[in-house]
Amino acid sequence: MGTAVGRTVVWMVAAGLLLSACNEHDAEVELGGDTVTDAASAPDVVDPGDVAPALRAVMWVGNNWDGTATVVDAQTLAVLKTGIDLIPDKDQEIADIFANPVDLAYYYLIRFGPGEGNDQYVDDMFTTRDGRYLVVSRPSFADVVWIDIAQVTQGAGVEAIVREQPMDGQRTDHMALSPDGRRLLVSDSTQRQVIEFSMVDETAPDGTPIRMGDRLRTFASGETPHESNYNSAGETIYHASIGRVYTPGDYPDVLPELLGPAQEAIKGDRWFQIVRNDDFEILARWNMGLELEEAGYAGMSPAVRPMAISHDERYIYYQVSYFHGLVEFDTQAPDVNGQQDYVNEGLAEPDFGAVSRVVPLPNFVPDVPREQYVNDSAHHGLSLNETGDTLCVAGTMDDYAALVDRQTMAYSLFNTTTTGHDYLKPYWTTEGPNDTCWISLSGSDAVAVLDTRRHEELAYLAVGNHPQRVRLGQIPEAVIANW
Repeated sequence: MGTAVGRTVVWMVAAGLLLSACNEHDAEVELGGDTVTDAASAPDVVDPGDVAPALRAVMWVGNNWDGTATVVDAQTLAVLKTGIDLIPDKDQEIADIFANPVDLAYYYLIRFGPGEGNDQYVDDMFTTRDGRYLVVSRPSFADVVWIDIAQVTQGAGVEAIVREQPMDGQRTDHMALSPDGRRLLVSDSTQRQVIEFSMVDETAPDGTPIRMGDRLRTFASGETPHESNYNSAGETIYHASIGRVYTPGDYPDVLPELLGPAQEAIKGDRWFQIVRNDDFEILARWNMGLELEEAGYAGMSPAVRPMAISHDERYIYYQVSYFHGLVEFDTQAPDVNGQQDYVNEGLAEPDFGAVSRVVPLPNFVPDVPREQYVNDSAHHGLSLNETGDTLCVAGTMDDYAALVDRQTMAYSLFNTTTTGHDYLKPYWTTEGPNDTCWISLSGSDAVAVLDTRRHEELAYLAVGNHPQRVRLGQIPEAVIANW
């Protein structure tokens, strides 16, 4: 208790002093060289052709506190390789950070805030279409790197990093890969924006060369941009910001006449928005806390955490800060009262969209104060299986995973009692092939694979320190043959 409170105080005070000033300073820094190439809009491109043959589908596990990755065969669920070094340039990165007071301050703020006393080396990762490169977001280094998989898995050092892109701000977070594998979205945590990068080498119709790793466009977000998801056609982006999870104000119902009006200033803008990919126009922006209140659920947080989109894109399922459960939002329903009750930075409340269900799941830690929730998350991890009928939930604070029927909301729990394996601090879920769910168990240094049809645990695999993001990717068979 004392340690958690102490970390919160250190993070809160330091962040309050630095956040605005540092962001203004960052905006004045010119990022030169070929690592950043701003463009007002993404150019039209010529399709570069088919991907390389003989690729194996794999599960990539990012071990955040280790700075390593583990690779698992997506079909056999056998661990193929672990301990892959995704921070071979650590010494140089640390030296650069210590040479800049602003960077150093944020480095420690990240460690004692979202890092829970640890450096955050690997948040998210995706492979390129040909399986040759792995792109990794590294929060403590505030960058994104493209790494040659063949080289890094054979023990190469810094030379395995073929591109590096810094953020405008001081921390990277979630990423999203377009369905065609050509574009990457990266949340620039302290700059209220999402940055788009190229994942391929290609040539625009006007002859402009585009290299893998080139920066292309940005769209605006609220405070602390979090998760982005493309729709299946790649035409629409669903995005949410979560606010300053490291500040106080966790109890808006306490002294609401004092804290309530100030909470938005304390926590920051927490928005859910729909973005048109063609031109990055914000088509809709909601305050989900006010939408929940409008539907009769007052006092819930507006911070949308992980989300899952129904296959027809009508329903959005999402988690919100402090809530043990999930929310169903119907994008085709009319607004509850038909009025524009709020405006988010120039965008009025849409006349469509309404909360259709709020689904509580078991709360096994009713006496734990909210200040001890991991980055304000009661639950952090939500996905929908291939069939589209079952949601997979990471019950972060409750130490369970849950499979939830989309129609009835009946659920099955997976934890130490039901499986015989530790399910400590589940931190992410994603849909795997064959109607499976892949879950990172960050407190157990393991991943679990669940069958969403039979509601069975198929595998429980040891990985590295604090596995966080888990993603489906591919690697050439020729590369795996050398392991």
